[in-house]
Amino acid sequence: MKIAVLALQGAFEEHSKMLSKLDAQSKEIRQKSDFYGSFDGLIIPGGESTVMDKLLRELGLFDDVKSAIQGGMPVFGTCAGLILLAKEIENGGEHLGLMDIRACRNAYGRQLGSFAAHSDFAGLGEIPMTFIRAPYIKSVSGTAVSLAEVDNKIVAARQENMLVTAFHPELNNNPTVHEYFLNMCR
Repeated sequence: MKIAVLALQGAFEEHSKMLSKLDAQSKEIRQKSDFYGSFDGLIIPGGESTVMDKLLRELGLFDDVKSAIQGGMPVFGTCAGLILLAKEIENGGEHLGLMDIRACRNAYGRQLGSFAAHSDFAGLGEIPMTFIRAPYIKSVSGTAVSLAEVDNKIVAARQENMLVTAFHPELNNNPTVHEYFLNMCR
């Protein structure tokens, strides 16, 4: 299995390392020509959503990425990736606008508001969750469903071929969320 990882900015390297631990290949997407070829899914990592949106547009990747996801390609967005995929963003920002969720950007404050927690994830058991300037999902609608909550706030959701987490599963040794995504890609 080969997973594309958007490598414009953010925590893309950590996702590639996690995929390698699960015997999945990764392909870094840095420019438009990298997006062509064969892969089974896409990861949009954490980082700065406004920077990623700007780079997606400047590099001519925005429409290709959006079309591929609309066409059914599995995608996993963490933190900034969640914001980019959300149809609605409470505190503004540009985005792909594909998933029936309302995101609240920087909901836990600045860098000092970062924290770790443990919570159940989609009936797969309790997993570690690392939040860094994290958003949360204020609401889900349509076919989107909540997969995890922390302090009564939705921190993971899925809608058809789209998976998002407000936390960074790539920063922990627990592969549960990446395994979940790879199963979506099969």
